[in-house]
Amino acid sequence: MSGGYDLNLFASPPDCSFLCSVCHGVLKRPVRLPCSHIFCKKCILRWLARRKTCPCCRKEVKRKKMVHVNKLRRTIGRLEVKCKNAEAGCLVTCPLAHRRGHQDSCPFELMACPNEGCPARVLRGALAEHRQHCQHGAQQHCPLGCGATLGPVERAHHNCYQELREAWSQRQERSRSLVLGLLRRVRKVHHATNFIRRQLAQLRDFLREDDALIVGTPQEETEATPEGSTGAEVWGAPGLGTL
Repeated sequence: MSGGYDLNLFASPPDCSFLCSVCHGVLKRPVRLPCSHIFCKKCILRWLARRKTCPCCRKEVKRKKMVHVNKLRRTIGRLEVKCKNAEAGCLVTCPLAHRRGHQDSCPFELMACPNEGCPARVLRGALAEHRQHCQHGAQQHCPLGCGATLGPVERAHHNCYQELREAWSQRQERSRSLVLGLLRRVRKVHHATNFIRRQLAQLRDFLREDDALIVGTPQEETEATPEGSTGAEVWGAPGLGTL
């Protein structure tokens, strides 16, 4: 892989002094060897991994002797470059050092749809419109107004009218069951209350009869025994007469 910038990236052909002798691209992070030859840092490191000499003059090179050429790097950073989306229609040119900043806002940059499950890649300028109609969009409220928050999968199968109708039917059935159970309990309480009333009425009658017996017994004994006589005389008179 080339360590330098592609020549086609630049708005006009760069000076040959800005080219790397290894990759023949525009120098990227240029470094100078002790022999004064300049290369892309990535290119020369790859070269030295196989050979310990300068690619141009073949002089022996030690990695510690390499020097970053920051002034040249800044000069190359001011060269005008085209947007990498030029073929897609972007006509913007900017300094190489600002290229990344432009790409982060370029309307012709292809962007992956952020909605989970959506495979589409659309231009950044059309991404907002795409998201409005994307079938894999983020959660949304039910358009029928039931208040549910639905994801893309739920929206495909959501039928709140049917769900609410079924829920209402189930609630009515539960209410009916509760009412019937309550009525059965009321009937049981009613039967138990009537039974207790009958038992109390029988007990009352029984107590009244008992009271009548207790109160009436002394009067009957008094009426049956003459005044001034004892029970023994009355019952004994016939016996005496017989004797």
